[in-house]
Amino acid sequence: MDSSASHDTLGRVFAALNPAALAEAFRQWVASVARLTKGEVVAIDGKTLRRSFREAGSKSFVHMVSAFATSNRVVLAQVKTDEKSNEITAIPRLLELLAIKGCLVTIDAMGCQKDIAASIIDAGADYLLGVKDNQPTLKAEIAAVFEAVRRNPNGLDLDFHESRDRGHGRTEVRRCWTTGMVESLSHHRQWRNLNTIAMIEVDRTVGEHTSTEQRYFICSQVKLAADSALDSSRRHWGIENEVHWVLDVAFREDDCRIRAGNAAENFAVMRHLSLNLLKAVKNAKGGVKSRRLQAGWDNAFLLRVLAATP
Repeated sequence: MDSSASHDTLGRVFAALNPAALAEAFRQWVASVARLTKGEVVAIDGKTLRRSFREAGSKSFVHMVSAFATSNRVVLAQVKTDEKSNEITAIPRLLELLAIKGCLVTIDAMGCQKDIAASIIDAGADYLLGVKDNQPTLKAEIAAVFEAVRRNPNGLDLDFHESRDRGHGRTEVRRCWTTGMVESLSHHRQWRNLNTIAMIEVDRTVGEHTSTEQRYFICSQVKLAADSALDSSRRHWGIENEVHWVLDVAFREDDCRIRAGNAAENFAVMRHLSLNLLKAVKNAKGGVKSRRLQAGWDNAFLLRVLAATP
């Protein structure tokens, strides 16, 4: 077989495939083989396919917003948005595709929107949303609450947890405070089921240099414990470390120049499918990159990958 012709044929097929139909088939497959447990943390975040454009001004980057089950470690679904700023409109469309009842949905500051919080509650789930400068009043008021309660915590509705990690030449100390004192926020009733606010403070020491960062969150869970808030916020980064980073390292997604028609979006879905299968292979050695290589060399291992269940 002429390899160049085969390559061109595959390119035409993926360029012509209906991306919505392929994404829906992927979602239905995941739903049929993976079951979310109650309390599962579902992280939602976006990633840009950096070479998915032809030239400046003619075709924008493809930006995919994905949902990742952090305990089951599977990508659940994804939707496309052409511009990163449109994540705000893409996230509700993604939530409509997911069966997340009983789960905790975590989203960074881009998704900290009243309509998104309401959509999560309507789906029977809870939310933990990062608060940054895109919500300046909310951020300032949460910071003021924790500044006050840290000065005088006695008798207040406050929970605290601290953890410490060492490795790779650095030390991280994480402190988390949670409180149900949401009435202190001027617009707290506009946020559906807002019951808890949280602050996480991280001291990161590398060598003799220490930096400190504060992060703020709103949550719909009643009396969210500080250790749970800290754990859930860290689980959220699983979508960065176990999905986005792996796609770049193992699949070289950022180097991919596929862009004709619908091909970039369709290949993004196929990478998610491949990632789910490669991670699900039982008793296999090595990471996703080495498993991908082994699947190309060994037909027996390839069959194990294709038969894997996330």
